[in-house]
Amino acid sequence: MSESIFSVQERSRLLPLVYKLRRSVGVAMQPEDYKRLLAALREVAAKGHYSRDRYGMHPLIHNLETACALCERVSPDRNMVIAVMLGRLCRRGAISIEDIESTWGKDTAKLVGGMVKVSTLYAKQSAVESDNFRSLLLTFAEDIRVIIIMIVERMVLMRAINHHPDNDFVQSVAREANYLYAPLAHRLGLYSIKSELEDMSLKYTNRDIYTKIARKLNETKVKRDAYIADFIKPIREKLKSEGLDFEIKGRTKSIYSIWNKIKKQKVDLDHIYDLFAIRIILNVPKDKEKSECWLAYSLITDMYRPNPSRMKDWLSIPKSNGYESLHITVYGPEDRWVEVQIRTKRMDLIAEKGLAAHWKYKGIKSEGNLDAWMNNVRDILEAGDNGPMELMKNLRMDVYDKEVFVFTPKGDLHRLPLGATVLDFAFHIHSALGCKCTGARVNERNEKLNYKLRSGDTVEILTSSSQMPKRDWLNIVVTSKARNKIRLTVHEQENKSAELGKELLIRRMKNRKIELDDASIMRLIRKMGYKTVTDFHNAIATEKVDVNAVIDNYEAMERRSTESVERVSAEEFTLQSQIPEDPTSSDILIIGNDIKGINYRMAKCCNPIYGDDVFGFVSAEGVIKIHRKDCPNAAHIREKLPYRLIRTQWSGKIGAQFAATLRIVGTDDIGIVTNITSIINKQQNVSLRNISINSNDGLFQGFVIIGVGDTQSLTDIIKKIRTVKGVKDVQRSK
Repeated sequence: MSESIFSVQERSRLLPLVYKLRRSVGVAMQPEDYKRLLAALREVAAKGHYSRDRYGMHPLIHNLETACALCERVSPDRNMVIAVMLGRLCRRGAISIEDIESTWGKDTAKLVGGMVKVSTLYAKQSAVESDNFRSLLLTFAEDIRVIIIMIVERMVLMRAINHHPDNDFVQSVAREANYLYAPLAHRLGLYSIKSELEDMSLKYTNRDIYTKIARKLNETKVKRDAYIADFIKPIREKLKSEGLDFEIKGRTKSIYSIWNKIKKQKVDLDHIYDLFAIRIILNVPKDKEKSECWLAYSLITDMYRPNPSRMKDWLSIPKSNGYESLHITVYGPEDRWVEVQIRTKRMDLIAEKGLAAHWKYKGIKSEGNLDAWMNNVRDILEAGDNGPMELMKNLRMDVYDKEVFVFTPKGDLHRLPLGATVLDFAFHIHSALGCKCTGARVNERNEKLNYKLRSGDTVEILTSSSQMPKRDWLNIVVTSKARNKIRLTVHEQENKSAELGKELLIRRMKNRKIELDDASIMRLIRKMGYKTVTDFHNAIATEKVDVNAVIDNYEAMERRSTESVERVSAEEFTLQSQIPEDPTSSDILIIGNDIKGINYRMAKCCNPIYGDDVFGFVSAEGVIKIHRKDCPNAAHIREKLPYRLIRTQWSGKIGAQFAATLRIVGTDDIGIVTNITSIINKQQNVSLRNISINSNDGLFQGFVIIGVGDTQSLTDIIKKIRTVKGVKDVQRSK
């Protein structure tokens, strides 16, 4: 391996690191594999692929230190070590995934592929201080071992930048380690790595605080060690006398943990009573673990008074992550409280090097499916006889398989549900952006609105000022935000269009000197097959139906309603004596000279009721139509067909109900229609026959057909409806 690419200091470290890796990896890697790996590294080094990165770091030295730390702090693993040594070379194009697979196997190639894929996230220049980035990292990694490699690699990097001249780089790495990698290490139970990352992060971001605490700890180290020795001595003798196989460790809390306690408890270092802890580790068979832990507890509390409020029993009921231990705080010499942790060797191994233990310990929040997934990891680790990494090869990182994570061109990261499209993303960013969206540039390629996003996509939304939401967009989007906004906007557009259509119809009818009757136009709308008035007016505005054709149909319908067919002279006309439609009303009208047995009908164009001023009109079929004198068609009938008019008046006998149409306008509030119908139903001798409601821009307009006995009853019901809260106007429709 050419030494010209190394500094003097690096050359002095190179061979010791190579030998250290050989010792650390042990039997996990065969000698032949180790020799082939060194040969491959020499080859790529000779080709100049080991150039320093932009921060002056040498990749080979960094990779060797990472591989050694991985073996020491986690687990010796052949494929992971090879992936660490080849991953950076693959990213630089010095070696391909295909070459790695053919030489080192599919599993190693899978790890390297995951490392390369994750490295692309940093090219996005995204802010890593977000839960979305952490989730995307887990999604991209695909294999938990990739995450473990990244955590160890970051720990090694943090060690290397202690005196790096680029302070911005150091600060960025430190913040990223504290926010992203320390919590991941915590979740995976890599406690020693987590503590080291946190301590170094504090050191680089707040060196004064770190130095002050470290100096204070160093000044009190001798005294603290002496205190621990005095505290442990009687415990050691007592446990030995009971025949227990054990070891005792005394440890000081991490500087970062101490700093958090100082901030939380608002005290100085001298007043933190659990500054250090004693750990008693018993070497016992699994079936005797609990009994001997409780025996040790009994012996210790006989010597030192315990604080019951600070006892934590995770033996009887282990924590949800599988963590088992017995924590007690006792009153030791010099009036000081000391924390004592009692556990077995198995429990300590899981807590210290297990990859899933402790991930929720001390308040680390869970993230939905991550709970169950991490518990599955723990089960696999605890069941493994051939090493935990061997069992984890086929464990997929599908924690977030129901979500996608996409970037904006500026590197901002957003989370959306699986199946979300470009249009969903546009509305997710801003509703106004969604309404004007015409497509997107996804990873520098033009894509349509219905393109389904994939994790890691970089999306730039394309817009047009003339673009407007369409109803068929509802078939493209999957998010509720996009659906609701599309529905609302389309509804507003249709209402505006309907207003224009309504104004156009009224204006054209005025130009042709035609009076618009609400009841008649409603009958025409239903006849033309429209469900709502808005749909009808919108069709006129969008020219789906010709407004002149509508008016022609309206006139034809009105002519048919007045039965103004071919003219028949009075001499040729003969009244037909038939049974009236409603026998109960046969004597409530006096027609002509009190002619009896006349077949008459109430005209539907004006719906006269008892008490109205009326007149009769003789139709061609011999049926007399009874119209109100203020009927919209009265002027036309008197002018064109005066010879068919017949004097008519009410007889004074009330016995039937008449249909009357009311036009009601009011505020579109919940329950207003119910209140109106309730008043009608409660009114004596009044019945509700039909109701049609249409709402627009917070107002509603309804046509209500009721059965009433006379005009007085109609007047009374109108007055009562006007008292309903929200009703603005009630008129009898002609």
